[in-house]
Amino acid sequence: MMIRQKFLSRTVAVAVLASGLIAIGVPANAGELSAQQITEGLKVSKTRSLSPSDRPTISASDLAVIKRVSGQTRSLSAGDREQVAAIAANRPKINLEINFEFNSAQLMPRAAPQLNNLGEALTSNDLKGSIVMLGGHTDAKGSDEYNQKLSERRAETVRRYLMEKYHIPATNLIAAGYGKQGLKNPADPLAAENRRVEIVNLAEREEASK
Repeated sequence: MMIRQKFLSRTVAVAVLASGLIAIGVPANAGELSAQQITEGLKVSKTRSLSPSDRPTISASDLAVIKRVSGQTRSLSAGDREQVAAIAANRPKINLEINFEFNSAQLMPRAAPQLNNLGEALTSNDLKGSIVMLGGHTDAKGSDEYNQKLSERRAETVRRYLMEKYHIPATNLIAAGYGKQGLKNPADPLAAENRRVEIVNLAEREEASK
């Protein structure tokens, strides 16, 4: 029973993460997003219309998890992936279609402009210093184990790109793989848009510096 509960908990967390990919103000299927659109999508709302209790916040325990896994050079454990997915479900997020070659962690040429917009956004005054999750996903072809490893390599590819080209510290980027869970296009499990990396603002600069 305990194993079944843990499995259901993990499934729900990943499903919520996948279903909530589009941040407020960013339409679904928007295509390539500008650096400004990415910035706005990943910012935690501080509008006066929201009471303090309605604004996305992060608990001390969740922040401790984020800081513990940030900057890891090894793949996250299954338990850590589950915890990060649960935290990410309630944080600002966008779905950038950073696509990869089939069966590969190699970026498609058309991914470069979107990655550059992401790098500009993450180094902007609004987002610089935030801790961001890069969640890798595959399409549904192949075994669970193979796709898990492939998704981790894809997330790490984006992480390295941002570190090398935009000099974002390793401790501000968490690479996590979710295999073929949470397909963006479940009607076509082999579609290219399922091979992607999702971006979640886990902790803003003020939160990360605590």
